[in-house]
Amino acid sequence: MKKSISLATRTILFALLLQIFAVATYCGLHYFFSVETSLIVTALLVAPGTIVLIFYRMQPFLSLLRAINGVVVSYKDGDYSFNLAWPRADELGELVASHNALGDVLRHQRLDLAQRELLLDNMVQHTPVAMVLVCDNGPIVYANSAAQKLLNNGKRLEGNPFERIVQQANASLIEAIQRGGDGLFSVHESDDDEEDVYYLARRMFTLNGRRHELFLLRQLTNELRRQDVKTWKKVIRVISHELNNSLAPISSLANSARELVQRNQLERLPDILNTIGASSSHLQTFIESYASFAKLPTPRLEPVDWAEMIQTLQGQTSFALIGALPEKPARIDPAQMQQALLNLLKNAHEASADGADNEVSMTVRLIQDCFRVEVMDRGSGMSEAVMTHALIPFYSTKRTGTGLGLALAREIIEAHGGRIVLANRVGGGLSVSLIFPV
Repeated sequence: MKKSISLATRTILFALLLQIFAVATYCGLHYFFSVETSLIVTALLVAPGTIVLIFYRMQPFLSLLRAINGVVVSYKDGDYSFNLAWPRADELGELVASHNALGDVLRHQRLDLAQRELLLDNMVQHTPVAMVLVCDNGPIVYANSAAQKLLNNGKRLEGNPFERIVQQANASLIEAIQRGGDGLFSVHESDDDEEDVYYLARRMFTLNGRRHELFLLRQLTNELRRQDVKTWKKVIRVISHELNNSLAPISSLANSARELVQRNQLERLPDILNTIGASSSHLQTFIESYASFAKLPTPRLEPVDWAEMIQTLQGQTSFALIGALPEKPARIDPAQMQQALLNLLKNAHEASADGADNEVSMTVRLIQDCFRVEVMDRGSGMSEAVMTHALIPFYSTKRTGTGLGLALAREIIEAHGGRIVLANRVGGGLSVSLIFPV
């Protein structure tokens, strides 16, 4: 649209026309009347016309202002479907065009947002993870279909007090929520059914100035069953391999001993019996290591002095202690922690070149509110693939390894509320750290 005369120019021209009209009227009346009379009559004639003309000229502007006010109110209500119209291509026309462009942008953004919300709602409603959002430990402000089915027999949860809904839930879920934090719990639907295992995760955040808590309940029964099958298959393979390696020589040596007894050739019999005894002892040690991993009890925490702990460990294996020991005692289960550290030291000796004692070292440090016990060696370290699976039970790269040393250390340190960290050292070797709270 071609741009017309600007609003300022039209206003100036309108004012000039009014002045010209007033002057012309005064000049015409001055021929017949005096100056005073001409001025009065001119004022009486020009003033009403001026008012009428101004009112007529202001009507489009007033209509536009009323339209802008209505559209702004519609925007406030979330309705962006209205546009404005202005016939002239002046400053007001540019304002109206910008306003309409803003409305188009808001309309498209609102449409995109609505589509994203619809997609997100469909994803949340159809996910198998039960989601419950609670405001200030009070009412439930959001719950998806999985949560409704799990906690309220498929009925709506929004608006219900969370505590009342939880009181109607399974006792295991109530205990898991009261315990706080994330964790697993089991649900028994009936005495005949198998238990269903769920993982509870909770997150706190602030929304619209109010504290909210999000509860996520994910059923892990099928995944755990698949992992159980894989684990049992691996356990069976490891045990079968170890039993075959031990029982096959025992059976062969027993047959040889029987033939020697029948031939009355007894001079080799002691060696055969010693070999059978060694194989039996190895097999017994192997089975006991599995049993100790499976029967690991809950740790009994008590204050333990680090100097006594290190002295006990050095009485069982050799290693170099680097740095001073913390003065603050550790609150641990001493037997379990010794077992974990002995496993790490044994692995470090096996990894070090020629099993040299000076290649194995340990540091104990107090870092903020955590102890960090680090066992280091100068072996070949671990590749990324091996490090990924090193903490998995029964995984071992050693020909005679059981794959339980690191797994047992991990089980013990996690029972103490800590974690285990593996890292390759600069210059070669591996560092294994046990980090647990004071």
